[in-house]
Amino acid sequence: MNLTLHIALTHVRNRARQTLVAMAGVATGVGFSIMMAALMQGSQEDFIKTLVDALPHIAISDDLREPTLQPADTAYAAAEIHGLTPNVRRRGIKNPMATIDALRSWVPGALTPSVQSKAIIRFAGRNRSVSIIGIEPRSEATVSNLAVKMRQGTLASLYRANNAIILGDRLAEKLGARINSNVTLATTGDVNLTATVVGMFHSGFRMTDENSGYVLLKTAQILENQTGLVNEIRVRTNDPMAARLIAERIGAETGYKSISWQESQEDLLSTIQIRNILMYTIVGAILLVASFGTYNIISTITHEKTRDIAIMKSLGLRSQTVRRIFLIEALIIGLAGAMIGWVLGYLLCRGLGSLEFKTPFSDSNRMAISYSWVHYGLATAIALISSLVAGYLPARKAARLHPVDIIRGAT
Repeated sequence: MNLTLHIALTHVRNRARQTLVAMAGVATGVGFSIMMAALMQGSQEDFIKTLVDALPHIAISDDLREPTLQPADTAYAAAEIHGLTPNVRRRGIKNPMATIDALRSWVPGALTPSVQSKAIIRFAGRNRSVSIIGIEPRSEATVSNLAVKMRQGTLASLYRANNAIILGDRLAEKLGARINSNVTLATTGDVNLTATVVGMFHSGFRMTDENSGYVLLKTAQILENQTGLVNEIRVRTNDPMAARLIAERIGAETGYKSISWQESQEDLLSTIQIRNILMYTIVGAILLVASFGTYNIISTITHEKTRDIAIMKSLGLRSQTVRRIFLIEALIIGLAGAMIGWVLGYLLCRGLGSLEFKTPFSDSNRMAISYSWVHYGLATAIALISSLVAGYLPARKAARLHPVDIIRGAT
């Protein structure tokens, strides 16, 4: 094996210029694939982190998991009557505080009551339909990052005035409202009240910032015209990835619909999976192109070393040994190129991570880069496999050459 390695290294050194070109091709492929994987995974992780932190991990609504039975269904076991209106059910979660206490005994995380309402907000002749969310400011900070997303005021500002409201910054801009502005909230239940703007937040999600407002729990209950109403329980789990399983158990125990963040954002997560497939396809294509350079170099070495092959086989080297020599050469080029690619990929990642830019769609002014040994290992593995495949055909051809034909000039 030492002789085989020595011969392979000699061939690689004697063709230094072409070897360096092949290594540069592999290094470029590895480096740019590492950069691309780091950039795409970094942006993905940043997006998911923003998504997960912006909203509670689980939302328990007052909708029942099973539809309300019609009167005929409860009165008759074998009757089926269509067109009857189901019994009117009182809105809200029954015994919400007891339900929260029961869930706190086993749910790993924080819980808080909430009231979801819809209203028309009026200010300076402008009307907009908005989602009004009633919260408890002290416990809300434990289930969402609203407290750190405040641009003006704080969550505690809701205690400063009667019927205080915190608006999304884009909503306030569209209305022309400012701090201490008095806006009117009107619901379909003929409830109208005047609220004072005491703060503004920026979540980073356009729909939320344009169509949401936060008020105290009791203010939202007044809008819904139902004292003591709690129609949502917001949950933040210690492990965001376990939210789906916890939501299923909550739904089974309470009988209410429990939606995890994975379910509510299922379309976006599906898009991310497709994006990952595209990423690895592009990375594979880059490394495949780089492997053609390795194939070209090994083919050239094979062609120029035909007489050396004849001499080696005349001295007793078997076909398998000759094949192994050229495969080792391909492996050397692939491994050396990959190691250079590590440095290139790291420098590219550092360079992209240092770039500053401003965008209206994000609070961050730098690209999110994910540094992971998986990117380096995967790129190296693909580079080595590509190099071995690229070197196999020339190695196979070299092993099949007959010494007598070479010496006679048949090849």
